[in-house]
Amino acid sequence: MIIGGSKKEVFKNIERNVKNNELNKKVEINDPKLTDEEVDSFLKRFYGIRKHKIIYFLESRFAYLFLDVLSLKLNKSIEIKGLENIKDINNGAIVTSNHFNPLDNMAIRKMIKKHYKKNVYVVSQETNLAMPGFLGYLMNSLNIIPLCKGPNFIIKKFKPELKEVLSKNNYVLIYPEEEMWFNYRKPRPCKRGAYEFATEAGVPIISCFVEIEDTNKPDNDEFNEVKYIVHVLKPIYPDKNKSVRENSKIMAKIDYEQKKECYEKVYNTKLEYTFSLDDIAGLRKKD
Repeated sequence: MIIGGSKKEVFKNIERNVKNNELNKKVEINDPKLTDEEVDSFLKRFYGIRKHKIIYFLESRFAYLFLDVLSLKLNKSIEIKGLENIKDINNGAIVTSNHFNPLDNMAIRKMIKKHYKKNVYVVSQETNLAMPGFLGYLMNSLNIIPLCKGPNFIIKKFKPELKEVLSKNNYVLIYPEEEMWFNYRKPRPCKRGAYEFATEAGVPIISCFVEIEDTNKPDNDEFNEVKYIVHVLKPIYPDKNKSVRENSKIMAKIDYEQKKECYEKVYNTKLEYTFSLDDIAGLRKKD
């Protein structure tokens, strides 16, 4: 599903970032830019709504009803492979995946419900709370754990909330690539945060890679529809004999290598960071 207007400028940003080996850098052009005061305001509003349990329940219920309706179309075409790799995981876990669409978490939600029958929490940058329109409403109403990069917020608010959610045997989706690159097929290097959090909480990483398969069905003037195939890879466990820093580096490397291996297998090509428009799934070829 295509959200937003033309992606031509986004592709130019992806091409430039690949050339400069800046594979975790932002490429979207219309993301909100907030001052520190505005960030504080959106976070206060976000947590304020959650204190009013009835209001939050009603808004959240409506948001999930919308997702359920949307999923009737999207989920029919989503395939799940490799669930046997996590058959022994029934407690809290952090899920990692490549990030290429505002709604790509729908594929992960389907995988988790098929395995564990629960909704997934999603870690999201605090600027997403300021998104306009219905997408912004969803960001403020679903099971979102906002992440603000200020160290004070991470220590005092984010980590305690994340640990509480995981302690209740929930799954939390974190995108270690950080930024979304629209319909970009290739996995990108993993930042260490997700693996640091997993080590501190004593939970495994459920490693996933989403393959994006082209179809010939038009979506808009720029794109055809695509199909998602979720590959559930081998889980990654923190080593109790290693420090948080050591674990985060080792686990990030293992996760990236697994995603890279999966990419090379499903697309039958070696992963190299050169740019071609073929790297963008669903892009319609001009005559």
